[in-house]
Amino acid sequence: MIRKAEERDASSLAAVSIEVWLNTYLRNGVSPVFADYVLAEFTARKFRNAIGDPDLTIWVSENRTGIDGFVKVCSTAAPPLADCSPLEITTLYVQPRHQSGGRGGALLRHALDHCRRMGGESAWLTVEAENRRAIDFYLRHGFTRIGSTDFVIADQAYENYVMRTDLRHPLG
Repeated sequence: MIRKAEERDASSLAAVSIEVWLNTYLRNGVSPVFADYVLAEFTARKFRNAIGDPDLTIWVSENRTGIDGFVKVCSTAAPPLADCSPLEITTLYVQPRHQSGGRGGALLRHALDHCRRMGGESAWLTVEAENRRAIDFYLRHGFTRIGSTDFVIADQAYENYVMRTDLRHPLG
């Protein structure tokens, strides 16, 4: 079931974020820099604030036990490229063991439908340049790569692709 996030979901959203982020990006161990980033960035307090923010919308995928994924949309994002609208899919996380069950696609459709209802003609997102699985997922769902930007942690920059989709022509 997909539903809009509620304040009571904040700690679950933080836990899912930590699990997915660590599983996706830390392939060779956890350094203090990354541990500090994850523990500071993915907190229940930050998610409670996000749920209450009128510029953000979060949908959760929930099974009978709890939340197994979510998508977050920002309607006032500062685009990294001139060809981007202010509609950004900021986060799409699904627990690794649930990633092949269609949850990601369902969450993405909810997010893009929301962007259409807001009158958007396009939406964008960033994805780590080495995250081939996610890149392929977004390509299958109508996104195209339009450029690059950097994601910076401490003094290290990591290339992220900027991908955009046309909301006026939804995929079948």
